[in-house]
Amino acid sequence: MNVVNILIGLMPMIGWGVFPIMTGKFGGKPVNQIIGATYGTLLSAIVVAVVMQTPLLTGKNFLFTFLSGACWSIAQSLVFYAFGEMGVSKTMPVSTGFQLIGTSLWGVIVLGEWPSVMAKLIGFFSIVLIIIGVYLTTYSEKKIAESESSVVKGISLVLIATIGYVGYSAFPQAVSVDSFQAFLPQALGMAVASTIFAFITKSNRQAKPYRSKSTYLNIISGIFFAFAALTYLISSRKDVNGLATGFTLSQMNVIIGTLGGIYILHESKTHKEMIMVISGLVLVVVAGIITAFI
Repeated sequence: MNVVNILIGLMPMIGWGVFPIMTGKFGGKPVNQIIGATYGTLLSAIVVAVVMQTPLLTGKNFLFTFLSGACWSIAQSLVFYAFGEMGVSKTMPVSTGFQLIGTSLWGVIVLGEWPSVMAKLIGFFSIVLIIIGVYLTTYSEKKIAESESSVVKGISLVLIATIGYVGYSAFPQAVSVDSFQAFLPQALGMAVASTIFAFITKSNRQAKPYRSKSTYLNIISGIFFAFAALTYLISSRKDVNGLATGFTLSQMNVIIGTLGGIYILHESKTHKEMIMVISGLVLVVVAGIITAFI
């Protein structure tokens, strides 16, 4: 794997690392954040399509990339509900762990990545390190009492959402299309799914997503997500990093997201929590480097 491919593989971590910081700053309910993010992504995709003069996809190519984006919106909506059931600190390590396992297994078993036994052993070892690292970054000394039913429901929601996240990564691999061509229909799938979610949410009298300032501010956060989504599409192609390695590298966004949450969103950490956070980030970096050189 050459240096250029590694750098491409690390690009999504910037967009996806800044994305939660921006949505945290702009605020709003989950529906505001999803609409803003997907509409911002769609606007970015239109600009890219015009500048690159990419031809529009049709048939199976369009359908699969469209479904990829729709899967992401559905999955993210379920994770937002999981936040309400068991909190962000418990949801995120579960979600990231499930995604890493699901996407990597898809890449290895279905797409034939990491072909040798040694590559598989090293790859799965690095995934374990990342899961442990992400878990450490979410460690909290404060114990919050939660009902068993809420935890079970939250984990169930995340497990179902993982299918959507794997679909987001896997569908573009099922067709042979240029990454720039795939970007617009994928973004369109995201926007359509989030719009349906918005109209469903409007049945709640308190939810007025299109009348909220935070919805439109979150379009800016969607631009950062768009940068990550486009570079991830490029990175995950077989001739660049492949799905398993590309996805694993992208998950290093936890570095930016975690430190940004502490220093920009002012999420307080005790001395012990900071030690756990730094230890977790080191594990993620080491595992990412190992994976990049498989």
